[in-house]
Amino acid sequence: MPELSRETERGRAAAPFGLAEVTGPSMVPTLHHGDQLVVQYGARVRPGDVVVLRHPFQQDLLVVKRAAERREGGWWVLGDNAYAGGDSTDYGAVPDDLILGTVRFRYRPFRRDQRSPLAVLRWALSAARPVLADRSASRRLRAR
Repeated sequence: MPELSRETERGRAAAPFGLAEVTGPSMVPTLHHGDQLVVQYGARVRPGDVVVLRHPFQQDLLVVKRAAERREGGWWVLGDNAYAGGDSTDYGAVPDDLILGTVRFRYRPFRRDQRSPLAVLRWALSAARPVLADRSASRRLRAR
């Protein structure tokens, strides 16, 4: 995820929604590299929600993960791609003050290599979607 600029921090106080871009494979298949996200800042986090947070060890770095469950010390967050890493299995529970907001909507930009009518139709049907809470996140956590 991109770094937060000071303008973004000031704008966050004025507007409850903001934009972010996904980089990396940790949330595949839910989110892909290049997806644009609408984030609701300060929203109540529930198990299964996709959240934007500051990395606990590099707080200038933003990451997108799924909030699996509450634990002592904060939220246990996981990536949907178990092979990508970079989640609470590496750095533990994330304190509440590092959770910035909940992802509400995803937009997948059109790629230039999607030229066939079928590819354009598939993109049009799936480009914009709400990001819903996955209630099976805590079951996946117990399975790991």
